[in-house]
Amino acid sequence: MDPELLVMSLVVFGVLFIALSAGIWVGFSLFIVGFVGMTLFSSLPAGNNMASSAWATIEKWEYVALPLFILMGEILYRSGISEKLFKALVPWLYRLPGGLLLMNIVSCTLFAAVSGSSAATTATVGRITLAEFDKLGYDRSLSMGSLAGAGTLGFLIPPSLIMIVYAILAEVSIGKMFMAGILPGLLLAAIYSAYIIYRGIRNPEIAPQSQDSYSWSDRLLGLKDLAPTLILILVVLGSIYGGFATPTEAAALGVFGAFVFAALNRQMTMKILFECLIGAVKTNAMIMLIVVGAGFLSRVMGFLGIPAAITLAITQLNLSPYMLMLLLGGVYLVLGCLLDGFSIVVMTLPIALPMVTAAGFDPIWFGIYLILMVEVSQITPPVGFNLFVIQGLTGEPIMNIARYALPFFFLMLLTTAILTVFPQIALYLPELMVTK
Repeated sequence: MDPELLVMSLVVFGVLFIALSAGIWVGFSLFIVGFVGMTLFSSLPAGNNMASSAWATIEKWEYVALPLFILMGEILYRSGISEKLFKALVPWLYRLPGGLLLMNIVSCTLFAAVSGSSAATTATVGRITLAEFDKLGYDRSLSMGSLAGAGTLGFLIPPSLIMIVYAILAEVSIGKMFMAGILPGLLLAAIYSAYIIYRGIRNPEIAPQSQDSYSWSDRLLGLKDLAPTLILILVVLGSIYGGFATPTEAAALGVFGAFVFAALNRQMTMKILFECLIGAVKTNAMIMLIVVGAGFLSRVMGFLGIPAAITLAITQLNLSPYMLMLLLGGVYLVLGCLLDGFSIVVMTLPIALPMVTAAGFDPIWFGIYLILMVEVSQITPPVGFNLFVIQGLTGEPIMNIARYALPFFFLMLLTTAILTVFPQIALYLPELMVTK
């Protein structure tokens, strides 16, 4: 790398490290780094470029889907539908090896398909399951570890908030990204379930059998409580897959459907609606601050030539495609210990995507690979958001929860390896879908 570019890179990343270490919000840290980099190493006006970059980022119509999906998740989170989901699943799972521990996996899989958020999925399911597991005498390490791992499905199974951000930044179809996440998400859920069943067979004491018994009548009657979640999944994903609606239109349909079900459940008061709106505004503002700050930093780095120089330097190593993905995976594991998922995506994409596409990988496939790596970051200390959510629910020390989640950390890496060897797992559904 050119010595001047090396100095600029060291200054930019050094200022970023100092800003993050000082506890400055990630979005503001990105603005600061961009401003310092443009002021020191460019004759262009930093203030004007900051303003134009922010406008160029937020004017994109596709971002409208983001607050809508957040609002849909907020309504479901506060409307009592998730509790009914739990009760409907109990008769189907309680006799399987591992017992109701499978509830964490199945509930997170279903709730992820209507929430779009990993933290919301973990918090919603954890509020219901963890206390129940303690009451039944289930193994605490496996109940918390499985929740930490399964909660990450909120990022992988559509509609995913982080998929929307990736698709817009990578200039690929949001609908195709959604479809690409379905089979990998189900694969990861199946691997988690197989692990719990295996543990249950090896050691039945981890999940003592309940004395309750359920008839087939109980099972079938409980399906009515699954209906709201399943209908919303069908409406949102089915309309996108069939080409009847864009992701933004599907998000609006999802909000309307969630509101109707909450009203039918008699859980939609003005107070709850206000809380849903405030929660959606706060979450969307947090995400967009990071996205806008990263947009400005990406523009500055582009002006300085840093992404092109790093890409060229790695390209000159003549790595095989799989070695390149292994190298990137290691970088993402390190970043996952320091940054949240949205920051990782928006900060690294300008550098990583050109390298990956030049190596012959599909950008939609890479989006799923990247989201899997971001999922890993959700359960790695010290900045593992799912770990913090579970700590808030249980009071358990953060390092204990991280240790409990370790098997699921390795299962996620296994899923990533399978996806890398068999990319059609992610690409099959996008290739079949009808686009609007």
